[in-house]
Amino acid sequence: MEKKIFRSSLTFAAVLALGTFAFAQHGRPSGAGGGMGAGMGAGNGAGMGGSSMGRPTDAGPGMGRMGGGSGMSNMGSQSPSSVLSNSHVNTALTNALGKSGISVPGGNLQSACGGFKNLGECVAAMHVAKNLNLNFSDMQNLMTGSNGESLGKAIQGLGGPNVKYKSEAKKANKQAQQDLNAAASAYVPSAS
Repeated sequence: MEKKIFRSSLTFAAVLALGTFAFAQHGRPSGAGGGMGAGMGAGNGAGMGGSSMGRPTDAGPGMGRMGGGSGMSNMGSQSPSSVLSNSHVNTALTNALGKSGISVPGGNLQSACGGFKNLGECVAAMHVAKNLNLNFSDMQNLMTGSNGESLGKAIQGLGGPNVKYKSEAKKANKQAQQDLNAAASAYVPSAS
């Protein structure tokens, strides 16, 4: 009986979370170019100006907090240390990155993402490093710390004068969202 109630509660929470994510998309169905939030720099073009240029803040639907809770938030917008402390999520994201051709720097996702404000920012930086053949450590150094730069500014600083940093940030954020979505889909909390 307890398992049945627990599973029903999980199903209700999942439906509620997905409904919340859909509502947060301002009526746009998920997968229609949205789902990345203003700071991701994709969808409606928002997030490409000012100091938030290229900063992933919302990784889209399917990124519910692992472990539940009433304050559902997106995995990509959470602190890497809090999300990646769940070994199942860590493994799912490492596998998703591997399928995207990303080799996690140092082989440890938690340490590679250390210092980043959120997980989406870290994953996007990994994609930029791969896409533009840049050193991830250089990206990490520019983007982390109290004076951390946005993804776009870091690309602009490391990529050289011919790199279209806005479109590269947008591309990397889209790739990061796909990896985060794949990791969330692969992660299924146990119903025990």
